[in-house]
Amino acid sequence: KTVKLVDYSIVIPVYQNEGSIEATFKALKENVIDINLQYTTEVIFIDDGSTDNSFEILMNLYEAYPELIIVIKLTRNFGTYPAIIAGYEKAKGKCVINISADLQEPPELIHDMLKYHFKDNYNIVICNRESRDEGVYRTVTSKIFYSVIKKLCFPNMPSGGFDFSLIGNRVKNEILHDLEADFFLQGKILWTGYKIKYIPYKRRKRESGKSQWTFPKKLKWFIDSLMSYSFFPIRFMSASGIFISLIGFIYAVVVFVQRILSDDYIFGWAPIVILILVLSGFQMLMLGIIGEYLWRTLSQTRNRPKYLIDDIIETNNNGKNQLTK
Repeated sequence: KTVKLVDYSIVIPVYQNEGSIEATFKALKENVIDINLQYTTEVIFIDDGSTDNSFEILMNLYEAYPELIIVIKLTRNFGTYPAIIAGYEKAKGKCVINISADLQEPPELIHDMLKYHFKDNYNIVICNRESRDEGVYRTVTSKIFYSVIKKLCFPNMPSGGFDFSLIGNRVKNEILHDLEADFFLQGKILWTGYKIKYIPYKRRKRESGKSQWTFPKKLKWFIDSLMSYSFFPIRFMSASGIFISLIGFIYAVVVFVQRILSDDYIFGWAPIVILILVLSGFQMLMLGIIGEYLWRTLSQTRNRPKYLIDDIIETNNNGKNQLTK
């Protein structure tokens, strides 16, 4: 079967975005697609198990633009990154752009992204968040998270992070070829080592809906990034073990000397209980770190699919509506 390529694919993960999907597509259509008629395109929406009216709205958009839109419906909520990977695997573009469905990223930046890719031969174009029109909590936590990642994993990670990016087919194929069970997509993009063009922007305030990017999801993302691309947790365990052993040895010498040379030595249950509690807590922390590595190893060996597709709604080369299950 011959696959008809397009110049660029736009991949949009959707989860509980009923209030912004139409506005997002309208902005893309009017401000990007209709202006860049020299390039062929496709827009791939991935419904990541939404329980609101997102899928119905996507179907209405598909009915209006069947030659332009592809809708992928996942069986349940697998997460933003697996949804994006589903779009990557379906994309027929020479390059792929992923953007969120909440209009917090300016679609107009795609003009520059396409120019840097097709004319200046950048395989990776990243729109990095220079600032945010968001609350203090999200601004501070994101700054802390990305600062740690930049320090421990990727020196070329933008200080404000990124989600809005373009990758060429070479980069996409590298990502899909070697995909961990618990992967960090930004890290996969940066790890490839291709030349990167950065485009700074201010992230807009969310106009509709509520962010589904909760603190537990952020924490998992943060742990995934550290475990996948940094030796820091293991080295922290080793260094801490050496340090505590040294402290314990010094403490034992002090107690022994005091016991031999003086009647004013340490005695009683309090010091023993304190030591037991501190050391037990530290041991549990170390076991937790080892457990994170073991879980990721187990998850990788299971090799479960990153997502399951319930339906793909697209128009084939003959112009007929094709539903695949």
